[in-house]
Amino acid sequence: MLDIKFLRENPEIVKQNIKNKFQDQKLPLVDEVIGLDLEKRRTQQAADALRANRNKLSKQIGALIGQGKKEEAEQVKKQVSEQAKSLEEMAARERELDEKINTIMMTIPQIIGKDVPIGKDDSENVELERFGDPFVPEFEIPYHTDIMESLHGIDLDSARKVAGNGFYYLMGDIARLHSAVISYARDFMIDRGFTYCVPPFMIRSNVVTGVMSFAEMDAMMYKIEGEDLYLIGTSEHSMIGKFIDTILPEAELPKTLTSYSPCFRKEKGAHGIEERGVYRIHQFEKQEMIVVCKPEDSDYWYDQLWHNTVDLFRSLDIPVRTLECCSGDLADLKVKSLDVEAWSPRQKKYFEVGSCSNLGDAQARRLKIRIDGKEGKYLAHTLNNTVVAPPRMLIAFLENNLNEDGSVRIPEALRPYMGGKSVIRP
Repeated sequence: MLDIKFLRENPEIVKQNIKNKFQDQKLPLVDEVIGLDLEKRRTQQAADALRANRNKLSKQIGALIGQGKKEEAEQVKKQVSEQAKSLEEMAARERELDEKINTIMMTIPQIIGKDVPIGKDDSENVELERFGDPFVPEFEIPYHTDIMESLHGIDLDSARKVAGNGFYYLMGDIARLHSAVISYARDFMIDRGFTYCVPPFMIRSNVVTGVMSFAEMDAMMYKIEGEDLYLIGTSEHSMIGKFIDTILPEAELPKTLTSYSPCFRKEKGAHGIEERGVYRIHQFEKQEMIVVCKPEDSDYWYDQLWHNTVDLFRSLDIPVRTLECCSGDLADLKVKSLDVEAWSPRQKKYFEVGSCSNLGDAQARRLKIRIDGKEGKYLAHTLNNTVVAPPRMLIAFLENNLNEDGSVRIPEALRPYMGGKSVIRP
């Protein structure tokens, strides 16, 4: 969410940013909100002048009564009463204007970073770097659910009867592998100095609108009927929400947290929920990382965060690459974003397993997350990144560690979390 003062003083920059994000339908909103803001400020000025005049008249009433001029005092009282009605009308108009301005400002996108490539959608994202050598074995790699089923590790049919498509039962060693990956990711981030947290799995609507755009909210969030609560789509939401309406001492920054949670997503408007597969699903678990920091430190932490994900995947012998998201692929609150993609030997291509985002002061402005510095209070910057999100990560893990006989190798780093096992056999 932009500062209304910035928009007022830099309308052409805001309009060009909208064009860069290929959201030309939003261009009229800039002039509309400037007009509403002007009316609001004029209304406030008129109300302030009326209040000053009313205070002056109130003093006159006392003086007139003291002089025994009751009739004149009554006339002045009528003027005060009329002005009180006018002030009520002005206050109502101010509230109406505030609501309209806020609604529009919530839909105007954040100013993207200067180094963000301009492009319409994810097909124009830019590959930055590859880590590890992608390979394709001589034997054929089955579809990931076939691998899991050969290990008696998944039951989609029962889940479909119980909850529908987009759900699953993980069983046996695959279920244990799922938990092992989460536990390993937790300790991996703790070892890197992040504070571990298990957050609320439901959040109120003011937190939802504070951390994401309306379009994201509509496409993702499950609402709890009859309650002002939503199931989280990622723990980033409740983790950033933890700092709502707070003033953080500058000396205590940065706040670096890593969190575990289940995640719930409608996946509305997505490519569809697979009947046989766990790539795009309604429910999954995830280890996340977030940072709240000073504005001048956010670029540094952005680089630190995505490196953490790359390092974790490489520690499990999974080749990955990084992609810089182009302007049209950025959600409205993001300044810049980078995807981490894992290599799929079966598909002979990379696929997304994590996303790192710098949101600048967008979330902090909505949630009133401020820093108390030597020269006064100012808005924090917030960042988030996926550490690991099984079962999607399990697809990459199984394909990259599958042996020709159908067994799956367990990398050394993960063995302590698997009871010392070095291999899972059919």
